[in-house]
Amino acid sequence: MNAKIKQQIPYYAVIFTSLRTGSDNGYGKMAQAMEQLASKQKGFLGIESVRDNKIGITISYWESLEDIDNWKENSSHKVAQERGEKEWYKHYNVRVCKVERDYFYHM
Repeated sequence: MNAKIKQQIPYYAVIFTSLRTGSDNGYGKMAQAMEQLASKQKGFLGIESVRDNKIGITISYWESLEDIDNWKENSSHKVAQERGEKEWYKHYNVRVCKVERDYFYHM
């Protein structure tokens, strides 16, 4: 979990919440590959993710809305999105937010 995103305010967060089907069928490998691929994209700032057996929340952070759009249209990411809709998710929700303030506590 990335506890702190070092970035000028404002930046953007994409919040992806999902309810999984019972099948893994390559999900873990694909999720790991997508995180690695996203980290190489222009404007990527970081990612935080939590998941239990079915419910997951992943938040990725980006410099601009254009960077988010480019990631959404990435051909490998599109393949993962299609597999998600066909195999891995009962439902999901995507929210794009502008972060105007951020602070943290670090022990």
